[in-house]
Order: sequence, then structure tokens, then C-alpha cells
Amino acid sequence: MPPPTTIFERQSRLAQELGAINLGQGFPDMPEIGHGPRALLDAAARALTERSSQYPPMRGLPALRSAIADYYEREQALTITPEEVVVTSGATEALAAALLALVRPGDEVVLVQPLYDAYLPLVERAGGVARLIDLTPPDWTLPLDALEAAMSERTRVLLLNTPNNPTGSRIDAATWTSIATLCVRHDVTLICDEVWEAMIFAGTHVSPLSIPGLRGRTVKIGSAGKIFSLTGWKVGWACAAPPLADAIAATHQFLTFTTAPALQWAVAEGLALPADWHDAHRDPYRHARAFLVERLATAGYAVLPGAATWFVIIDLAASGIALDDETFAHRLLVEAGVATIPVSAFYATAPQTGYVRLCFAKDEATLASAADKLADFRRALT
Repeated sequence: MPPPTTIFERQSRLAQELGAINLGQGFPDMPEIGHGPRALLDAAARALTERSSQYPPMRGLPALRSAIADYYEREQALTITPEEVVVTSGATEALAAALLALVRPGDEVVLVQPLYDAYLPLVERAGGVARLIDLTPPDWTLPLDALEAAMSERTRVLLLNTPNNPTGSRIDAATWTSIATLCVRHDVTLICDEVWEAMIFAGTHVSPLSIPGLRGRTVKIGSAGKIFSLTGWKVGWACAAPPLADAIAATHQFLTFTTAPALQWAVAEGLALPADWHDAHRDPYRHARAFLVERLATAGYAVLPGAATWFVIIDLAASGIALDDETFAHRLLVEAGVATIPVSAFYATAPQTGYVRLCFAKDEATLASAADKLADFRRALT
């Protein structure tokens, strides 16, 4: 039997049928972004007409692998060689290749809820056994005691996501040091989904590749789609020490094998753009987030902190709303015409049911209209 349609698809489909505002699905729809950064679109067009469109190297174009290494050296002070980079057709393929390479039937994989919806199915496809622990709301911190209790001699992989989707929370250097101790003690490989690393609007990103105890046992997952607001390009990568990178490449060759070369050349040019370009690219998101948060607060909603990703989270109970998140999301869509995502959708078991996620990567007029509808809906409820 095929898996059920995800709530993301269901909410988006119903929003389209009802003509509702879609703050559920996480894609940018902003005039400043348009179809994507002009520099990358032009680079892709040039590459398509002036360069080869035949199979590129399985592990990725040398130019892109070098650009990824250089980008991380500039942005995060990481020392990564091109040989440690495997280019994939999106970050989800990088996750799939890593899990299929590292997990054998019966191996345990520790996952942290709320979690991206692909994690658990990919672990199960690899034959792994998931051990689930939960972030602690409302700050969505990682409970190290629960993490330690979840690890055993059967634990093969720990899969983490920072910045976290949907919460926007991040793992700091001190927590990474504690995680390193646990991974070394149990001989666990870390897969770290860092696709939101370039969408942080306050503070800095800390990659586990910067932690000595984790450098040789970590797979870092990145995404050009998130860095450049080009979600449909599906250009991702995995960075890891050579033995891990080789294992991932061996799996990747039998998944997508390679990725469109024109897009690879364009991403390579984009990653070489200076830091001020990347900061300017974040500005529309920074302003959109501040605008929506202010309007929601004025309407009486309690918005949780979390200055990363394209999402904000409303705390329903703290907002004076006595509904669970699924009921709230459904009624808000049907009665007020705004689609959101219940955070319980990011849980496989024992979900938190008091929070909803909204995507703020929309134009100001759309956000203003959505905020007005949310305000009216809350007044009707209370």
C-alpha cells in the first residue's frame, strides 16, 4: 500500500481549492526573490548554452566541489577538501545516500522530534530501527540525558537537524561538545542536516565539522535550494571525511548518479559570491519575518523565538486558544482562508499538539492579509 499523502500536500491542495493564502508549504514567493537570484539564473543560462549538457562526474563537477569547500572555509571557517564533497540531486538525496550507505538492517538510528518527514521513511528503507527522542518546547532544546539514554551498542547513526525545521532552534558549540563525547563513546556516526545554515537572521551557525571529536565521524548535508531560494533546482551535497564520503558516493551512484551540469556550474558561481551578497539575499526574509511576527503579536498570538529558517511557530495555549494544532489548522484554513502546518505533523509518535508553523517567505501584502485573517479568527475563537 502506498504511503498516505502528507499533510503538507493536503493543506496545499485544499488551500488551492479554496483560494486560501498558503503559509503552509515552505517555498519563497517574494518580489525581491522573483524567480531566483539573477546572478544564478544568468549563470545557469550561460552554462546551458555554452557548456556541456552530457553526464558530469558522478561525485559532482570539480568546480562545484571546490566552490563548496571554499564557501564553507569563508562562511564557517571549516577546512574541507573537494575530495570530501559529494554533490547530489537535492539534500534529501544526500540524506538517502548517507543512510543507505551507513545503516544496515537492525542498526539503530537516533532521530529527534519534531523531524523532517523524510527521515523516518529513509531509515526504514535502509532497514534501520528508529529510536525517537524529543526536543523540549518552548525553547526546543536538545535533552542530552534523553539522547544518552537512547544510545546503545546497537546505535549506528545519530541524525540531527540544525537549524531545525520547524522550530528554528540551533545547536551551540557547548552542546556539540557533549554530543561528541556520546558519539565517540558509542562509536556513532553523525548525519547533520544543515540545509538552513544560510538562513539565520540573528547569531551564527555552528557546524559539527568544527568540533574535533566529530570531524571524522560527521556527514554534513547542505542545500543550494535553501542558500539561494531555488528550491526546484534540487542541488545538494554531503561533506564528510574520505571514508564516509566514499561510502556515500558508492550509494549515490545507484540513486540519481549525477545532477544537471548547468545547475552545478551556476551554483558554483553563486557560492563564490561575496559575503555581503549572501547577507543582502537574507534581507527580504529578515524583514518579512519581523513584519509577520509584529502583526501576529498585535493580534494576540504568542510567537516563539527562533531566528532561522523560513518559518515561525505560534504557541496556541500561550495565545489563549484551547484547540489542538490539527483542529486549529483545519478550521483556520476552512473558516478563515489561511493554510498553516500543525507541528504535530513533524512527529512519528507522542506529538506536541499545541503549536502551528507558518511560512513567512511571502510578499508583504500576502502576509498582511493573512495576519488580518488570523486576527479575525482568534477574536472569533476567544
